[in-house]
Amino acid sequence: MLPLRYGEPLAAQSSAPLESGACKSVRGADAACAAHSMAIRPALVQDRTSRRYAGTSMNLRSVLLAWSLTMSVAATPAAARDRATELLIGCYTGPQCRGIARHRFDSVQGRIDPQPLEVIETDNPSWLTFSADGRHLFALNENGPASADPVGRASSYLLARGNARSQRLSQANTLGDEPAHASASADGKYLFVANYAVAAAPGGTLAVLPVDGEGRLQPAVQVMTHLASGADPERQASTHVHAAVPTPDGRYLLAADLGADKVYVYRYDPVRSVERPLRAAETPHLALPPGSGPRHLLFDASGRRAYLSLEMSGEVVVLERDEDRLRIVQTLALDPGRREGNAAAALHLSADGRFLYASNRGADNHIAVYAVEAGSGRLSPLQRRSSEGRGPREFALTPDGRHLVVANQHSGSLVVIARDPDSGLLGATLQTLPAFAPSDVKFVP
Repeated sequence: MLPLRYGEPLAAQSSAPLESGACKSVRGADAACAAHSMAIRPALVQDRTSRRYAGTSMNLRSVLLAWSLTMSVAATPAAARDRATELLIGCYTGPQCRGIARHRFDSVQGRIDPQPLEVIETDNPSWLTFSADGRHLFALNENGPASADPVGRASSYLLARGNARSQRLSQANTLGDEPAHASASADGKYLFVANYAVAAAPGGTLAVLPVDGEGRLQPAVQVMTHLASGADPERQASTHVHAAVPTPDGRYLLAADLGADKVYVYRYDPVRSVERPLRAAETPHLALPPGSGPRHLLFDASGRRAYLSLEMSGEVVVLERDEDRLRIVQTLALDPGRREGNAAAALHLSADGRFLYASNRGADNHIAVYAVEAGSGRLSPLQRRSSEGRGPREFALTPDGRHLVVANQHSGSLVVIARDPDSGLLGATLQTLPAFAPSDVKFVP
């Protein structure tokens, strides 16, 4: 395979499959990885797919990209540069991590302050999300082999800023195992929780937890179950709900079920029933190819289009939505040159909606970059950029759009990568920070 050139669009490279592999050190200890923490400069935009390509010379396009990224950071308005930016880092807890760490982020240098502002002690915070007003944090506490807790839970907090301390408000049973994803309803009255459930029995569920006016979680009032596809007898013997996402208008909820190979559609109507705010929509689900394993999804600002990652087949899907009806518009492989060993994970749109980013784990750890066509929402591949570690479970774009922070779960690192807001391309690595089994990373709204 040819090396992946970080500073170039895919269209400028050979049509042969591209290889992305990068710094493989555990928690950034390798000397080659340590070099990635240097500030951005043109000399850093080189092939880093593996040591055998260490001597590859960079081309003019790479130099220009690095120069433009440097200039764009320098040209950031003073007000934006001086604004305090904070991010939360969740982890699978152990001796080196006790829960959720809140850090400052330097938006000028593109660096995470290694010293946390606070550590919120909580068990296995696998997913973090916020209330609509940003005042409250909801964290899922994943049970399983690394947890003494026999059930999955969700916790809520009054989120602090600066040197203050966050306050835990409540914790509730999610009535399922291994909760993996959650979203708050648009009206703030409920938290929708996707219980993945690794074991074949009882299988994954979608749970609905009320939230009171002070951000406290109440006992679950509704639990939805599905039927597994069984296409993959090892991974799909039971259902595995992996995402629960409301439509932007708040009228529907979509649940991606990896074990069922379906996206389920629910009508959200708390006026009809406070105790059972969800009911199956008239078009209750969208069926996906057997063994594809839908994982995460998100909507664009209009709510008419959604993007879905297929974990098991390593693909990203563009969906068109008309009320409760979903239609597949486009399906793209995250790595067209590799049929096996893909594991699609996180998806995020840029704030302007012009670019989509998707992480791919497994044998090939990278971030795929796509341009979004304004009219149709269809995707055009732009770049595949190494995540500089193993298992990029989650990532986040900075509020100013000039950086991307990757949480590499299996190699234990957080990696800050420069981003050009105009082209959408990812540039040099600005920092590699050790982090014990990071599960999620979110910027504080």
